[in-house]
Amino acid sequence: MSDSQKPDTFSRIVNGIAGVLDAILGVVIVTGFSVMVACVVWQVFSRYVLQTPSIYTDEISRFLFIWLALIGGAYTFGKGRHLAIELLSPALSGWRKKLSELLVLVIIAFFAIMVMMKGGGGLVARTLANGQVSPAMQLPMGYIYLAIPIGGAIILFYCIQMALKVINRDDDVEIGQSEAAGGPLD
Repeated sequence: MSDSQKPDTFSRIVNGIAGVLDAILGVVIVTGFSVMVACVVWQVFSRYVLQTPSIYTDEISRFLFIWLALIGGAYTFGKGRHLAIELLSPALSGWRKKLSELLVLVIIAFFAIMVMMKGGGGLVARTLANGQVSPAMQLPMGYIYLAIPIGGAIILFYCIQMALKVINRDDDVEIGQSEAAGGPLD
């Protein structure tokens, strides 16, 4: 790694936090999917074998699916494994490529802030204030919707990490967004 490509202290801190966040999210996602699958299996077993369907497992699996979709999507984005349509970036090089990658990250960060964090946070506040609860378990729905702003915050963090990687790399180094996010695809 050349001197111009060595990350600064802030980048090293962000990358360290990203490593810890990746590990935590990995455990949360695997555990969540395991619990969700167990709930669905129990729901099917109790409905068709025991002839007494479990009312709680349906809601648990639905709420876990919401959380896993939003948190898993943020994790996938951070790993650079999300779906991306790159039309302009491969045709560019040098500072133009950097600029286009940074522009994409700014747009994603704007969406994460305005729609997911601000809009999702407003939804959480309104549903908690209105006292909306789930039908079977009587859980406050605001806690279920909390996955939206949390997912947005994770996406924003990964946008910052990716932007630092793009800024700190040499202009002549050709890498795609997956490498900027955390490594080449396997």
